[in-house]
Amino acid sequence: MQAKIDSAAGTICRYLNEHGEITLSKLKQGTKLSDQLLFEGIGWLTREEKVEISPRRVGPSASA
Repeated sequence: MQAKIDSAAGTICRYLNEHGEITLSKLKQGTKLSDQLLFEGIGWLTREEKVEISPRRVGPSASA
């Protein structure tokens, strides 16, 4: 499962770097990840300070 989460986090990171700050629904549409992998990937990236989450959007971290 860890490999799937790592892969999902990489997919999310690449998508956000290309598209910037977007809504979760657009991120889900763009990455085509399942809800579980989307949220696990975002959680991983948040813990690593690679993304920032606001009440309505997710985007690449300024420090990433």
